[in-house]
Amino acid sequence: MGLYACHIFPHVLDRLMRLRPVAKERPKAVGRACGRVLEIGFGTGLNLPYYGHGVTQLVALEPVSMLPNRVARRLAGSPVPVQRVLGRAEELPFADGSFDSVVSTFTLCTVCDASRTLAEIARVLRPGGQLVFLEHGKSDNPRVARWQDRLNGLQRWIACGCNLNRPIDELVRSSGLALDDLERYRLPRAPRIVGELYLGTATRR
Repeated sequence: MGLYACHIFPHVLDRLMRLRPVAKERPKAVGRACGRVLEIGFGTGLNLPYYGHGVTQLVALEPVSMLPNRVARRLAGSPVPVQRVLGRAEELPFADGSFDSVVSTFTLCTVCDASRTLAEIARVLRPGGQLVFLEHGKSDNPRVARWQDRLNGLQRWIACGCNLNRPIDELVRSSGLALDDLERYRLPRAPRIVGELYLGTATRR
């Protein structure tokens, strides 16, 4: 990984993901988690304040350690006990049925293989366990979707692998998880090309 990916982009990402419109959406997903929880794409810990009393443990997975000093401060104020694990979402280092909930916020856009990641999520969830997700992805407006396809290569370069055009609902359905509910809407004040949101839950049957 180069200078930009290691030392510049993490600061940019943390700042963008702390913006008020994004922060207001996080509790809608994170607040649904309960029991032993796995969060993929933990990043800089911006979801930590939104975990409720029903969470007994949070396992925070990330392929690299970003902004360690900033993350340490956020962990110190965490309302739940946190175990940090370095690893890839495509190869989760956990036994089958290990978790009651898995949380993914703005992560399925960036993992190298979203289908494999979702299959791994289904594997580590207990029967009846839920994936809760808040993601941006492919627009249901054909004109916007075409622009997402056109600009996706540039987006991946600027945002270190983030894709504009992944159809999150289709990916979840094809993973073997049962999609329980899904809300599609636009992030306030954001261009549609990056602000088409998917909020929902899916259950391992």
